[in-house]
Amino acid sequence: MKTMKMNSITRKALLASAISLALAGCAPEFDNSVKDIRYKAGSADFSNYVAVGDSLTAGYADGALYLDGQKNSFPAMLASAFSKAGGGDFTQPLVSDNNGGLLLGGNPIAETRLVLGLVDGDKAPKRLEATPTTDIAVPVDPMPNNMGVPGAKSFHLGAPGYGDISGVGTSANPYYVRFASSSTSTVIGDAAAQQPTFFTLWIGNNDVLFYALSGGTGEDQTGNLDPTSYGPDDITDPNVFAGTYQQLLAALKASGAKGVLVTIPDVKDIPYFTTVPYNPVPLDQATADQLNAAYAAYNGGLQQMVQNSVITAEEAEQRTIQFAAGQNAVVIEDEDLTDLSGFGLPSMRQATAEDLIVLTASSKIGTLADEDDPNSAWGVGKPLEDGDVLVASERSSIETATTAYNVTIRDLANADADLALMDANALMAQVSAPGGLDFGTGRITAAFGSGNGFSLDGVHPTQRGYAVVANAVLDAVEQAFGATLPRLEPMDYPTIFLDPNGP
Repeated sequence: MKTMKMNSITRKALLASAISLALAGCAPEFDNSVKDIRYKAGSADFSNYVAVGDSLTAGYADGALYLDGQKNSFPAMLASAFSKAGGGDFTQPLVSDNNGGLLLGGNPIAETRLVLGLVDGDKAPKRLEATPTTDIAVPVDPMPNNMGVPGAKSFHLGAPGYGDISGVGTSANPYYVRFASSSTSTVIGDAAAQQPTFFTLWIGNNDVLFYALSGGTGEDQTGNLDPTSYGPDDITDPNVFAGTYQQLLAALKASGAKGVLVTIPDVKDIPYFTTVPYNPVPLDQATADQLNAAYAAYNGGLQQMVQNSVITAEEAEQRTIQFAAGQNAVVIEDEDLTDLSGFGLPSMRQATAEDLIVLTASSKIGTLADEDDPNSAWGVGKPLEDGDVLVASERSSIETATTAYNVTIRDLANADADLALMDANALMAQVSAPGGLDFGTGRITAAFGSGNGFSLDGVHPTQRGYAVVANAVLDAVEQAFGATLPRLEPMDYPTIFLDPNGP
């Protein structure tokens, strides 16, 4: 069998051809054409705005938290708009540089941000070659209004010790360590102590996202009401989420604040799961024939299992591996298949359009799992691993949990006149739809690298994408509270960034 080198094919086809060269815009500012509008808060009070959430609230992008991303976080954009209608000062736990990454006692504990550079001769995302300068041992003062904590799940916000520096690497979050009021404080406690007059709450993304990013290697904890027993990549039980969310909301409203609740986007709408096609393997007829000969014993074994009534003919057909000249589906592991390991047959099949291949698999497909074995090309001679793919059952678990979380959020918002709802799930569905989202002066799509909506990690928005999010929140605020507020011009905000160190 021929050794298959897919790195250049995959990167060129899936990454480089998608990269936009319009990487940065002018300095962000509000549209001067609406100067004559008299801005007002309506029934809201923006004098002390506090934002609570995870990385999406913090301004995280390109796989890191960096200074410009924080300055253009959607809460910072909202605060600028609110300042036109009585809003007060808005502080953030700003990091020290645009490198991204974190230090603990001078030792790196988080990676630098992603930039577009040359990887093995092709344009692709790469980590910025720079040294982080933000040490989490140096506290942030005063307590910030932006309480976005990258990596936080819903139940983490009420967990004592989540900001204890001695627990970093186990029970604590290094981003919260920087601004926690004490080693035993909670995120929600610190937020509520500020007695906000207005808030945004966007939490729950990581309760399902980490499972998805792991390729479903975590566990669906539906039915387990003890979040302390969860692994980092597990799906949070919807009842745990609902109870936690109500507690968070009650704490934020205790001072009489009004606010905006934000729903959880569907992971299938982000480039991390939509960029790599299920059939990225190009073959000529001769190579296809060689591969088919190599899989003949496996396919024959499946037919024997059918004859012995171990599996059905339908499952045998699903598992049969067949290549042809042209584009071919990758071979993947699928733990949902009948376990035939006792008969010497692995649980593998070729992917279908229902399977989601993770973005990081783009640099793996076609490379050799064993440098001494020319037949061990990932996705061809050797199946992609569980963590490289979301199969149908894993997608179902994700969608079920996401739907349940959003029912909780919508019901709470709809039942309370002091709450507005921003449906980020619907917004991201628009961005991922054919043609993307037209925001009037431009357009963003979910196309990786070229769509301008998502940063180079394939998960978080660009600064332009966050401006679209901010405008959607402002729409919700105006509708719910009778406010009149300025809008952001998304085209004034940058998208992806070239490696400043050059090619």
